[in-house]
Amino acid sequence: MNSPAPFSPETSRLLHGSAPLTHLGVIQAQGEDAASFLHNQLSNDVLLLPVGQSRLAAFCSAKGRMQASFILVKTAPDTVLLVLSLDLLAQTLKRLSMFVLRAKVKMTDVTAQWQLRGLLGDSARACVGDAAPWQTLSQQGAYSVALYPAVLGESSVARAVWLAPAGQALPAGAELSHGVWQWAEVMSGVTLVSQAVFEAFVPQMLNYESVGGVNFKKGCYPGQEVVARSQFRGTLKRRMARVHSPVALSAGEDVFTPTDPDQPCATVVLCAPRPLGPGFDALVSGTLESMLTGWRVARADGAALEPGPLPYALLEDI
Repeated sequence: MNSPAPFSPETSRLLHGSAPLTHLGVIQAQGEDAASFLHNQLSNDVLLLPVGQSRLAAFCSAKGRMQASFILVKTAPDTVLLVLSLDLLAQTLKRLSMFVLRAKVKMTDVTAQWQLRGLLGDSARACVGDAAPWQTLSQQGAYSVALYPAVLGESSVARAVWLAPAGQALPAGAELSHGVWQWAEVMSGVTLVSQAVFEAFVPQMLNYESVGGVNFKKGCYPGQEVVARSQFRGTLKRRMARVHSPVALSAGEDVFTPTDPDQPCATVVLCAPRPLGPGFDALVSGTLESMLTGWRVARADGAALEPGPLPYALLEDI
């Protein structure tokens, strides 16, 4: 496949500003055991997360399947915010609360108390500069979390999530649509789990071990044994890739290959239309073997998906 062209000047001009992230919600864990409780439930280290900093983490079933994923922001020694897909918030809050038992922590839906914006380009750099992914800068009670950039060819566009108390003045910059933000998210190769793919993947199937979402040295958490076995025994068969599609795709939609028309080989994770030009870009998680034989939408003779390179290196299986 030919190397992808960089962002065109027209597209680049669209990728500066901020978009409302109304598809995300916020859970607050507060209490003296907040960090230790979350540390025992999630795929990443929360105990060693410094105040004012962030991490990516997954919440898994006992079988290692992701039931939710979060951008964690530690706002105080006894308080951690969990930014997640809004369509998973209620059930995730209920399930996490079931495990609290005697821990001194209270789990609360605080979505209404915070405003979330996705920052792109100059607006992102104004808040996080050249910070590495998951590094966080705070100012006047607002937190700006650097994310993986949107990448096409040799060009990239900075991305960040801005989290601030409700009513605080918004960051400077043009108003962007949710569709533009989602497309940039696809081009970053990093996304959060939504209801459409609930329990569809272990973290490595969304490349979480390669983008800072899994800590293999921390203690046990639900599904930890399955996640570790997938990594250390080389049993992982699926990975997430970026693709271009001539037709719209839906999260959770099956993808097939002509060599096995009766069995889906991959699942759509996220799809968004290109801001300019035809077609759609998407993140798809599928079997490594089927990537080589070709992916088709909805059925074995459906529209062909054109694979493209990931914007980051995958951690080698151990």
